[in-house]
Amino acid sequence: MTTSRSTAPSPGVIPAIRRAAAAGLATTLTGTGSAHEKWFIDDERFSTDLASAFTPEAVWFVAAALVFFLAAWGLWRLRDRRNLLPGPELFRASSQGLSALYGLVPLILGVHLAVPLLIAGVSGNLLSPDVVLGGGWRYVLGLVQTGAALSLFYGGFTRAAALVLAGLWLLGLWVASPVAMLENAHILGFAAFFFLAGRGPLSIDRLIFPRLEPPARLVRRAVPALRVFAGVSFIVVAFTEKLANLPLALAFLERYPLNFTGEMGLPIPDSPFILGAGAVELAIGLLLLFNVFVRETIVVAWLPFNLTLTVFNWVELVGHLPFYGIMAILLVWGGSSLDRDLWVAGVCREPPDQARKYSGVAATTETNRD
Repeated sequence: MTTSRSTAPSPGVIPAIRRAAAAGLATTLTGTGSAHEKWFIDDERFSTDLASAFTPEAVWFVAAALVFFLAAWGLWRLRDRRNLLPGPELFRASSQGLSALYGLVPLILGVHLAVPLLIAGVSGNLLSPDVVLGGGWRYVLGLVQTGAALSLFYGGFTRAAALVLAGLWLLGLWVASPVAMLENAHILGFAAFFFLAGRGPLSIDRLIFPRLEPPARLVRRAVPALRVFAGVSFIVVAFTEKLANLPLALAFLERYPLNFTGEMGLPIPDSPFILGAGAVELAIGLLLLFNVFVRETIVVAWLPFNLTLTVFNWVELVGHLPFYGIMAILLVWGGSSLDRDLWVAGVCREPPDQARKYSGVAATTETNRD
């Protein structure tokens, strides 16, 4: 049986919208929404329920994130897909300097991923602190992760290590759970990145295995692939740890009272605070996924990623190292055709003539983006 509804907003709608906006702003400022709850609390008692993300209270936060994304996308198109914040060109970065920097990117990302991957391997975890392995998997997959980490660190047989990393992620769908692996979608992004780009000029591969390096046509797609999977990871965690798993987040705040909104003069109950955090993460993920104002998104996300380090110490620092690497690269990366040519010129052993030509031209405006 269906019932008719009045088209006039209910008395609770406007307060709900205000709570959504206030919670989102407070969460962005305090940064407590970035800690991975499942790294610090046993999540076996809690399960993700997507339907709960569309309850009367939660749906306003989801809608707010979607509206914000659509507004940002519209502005992005009006600006001809140009960032609001300037890039390295503001500081007179030369094309040669940018090309040299891009040549260091595979090394930087390799180190940022190898360290947590190595720690996960020797600790009996799979890819992240919350996925604890048992039985024989602890030893077998621990050894495989250690080997992949060392390969990425030194840059030897990098593309083979990337395939191993993708295999670990796929195996995790069965050994752990699909939800756990989707939360670690950025790892699949790293696998795609290193398979497409290799480990760059500062690697064992460049010195003694140059024939194993990828062609320029693949190298051009490496950074966009990494960005897309990072966006997916943000979106999934927004739902599995907050929007669609409110009891988990409430239990987390009960153990770690990080809702500091009262101290800011804007006290917000835990539930809307958590939902606001989820909305912020959802918006960040969508912006990264669809390549909208990426530089501005990274600047906004940087604050919440760092404010809780003094609370969760080394676990959060090491666990977030891959994201720190991604954020650092995307902060510089403009995504223009010139950026892609400079990227290819800096990373490839034998860049095509066009990329080699552009590596000697001063950096210009950001156009023709991915």
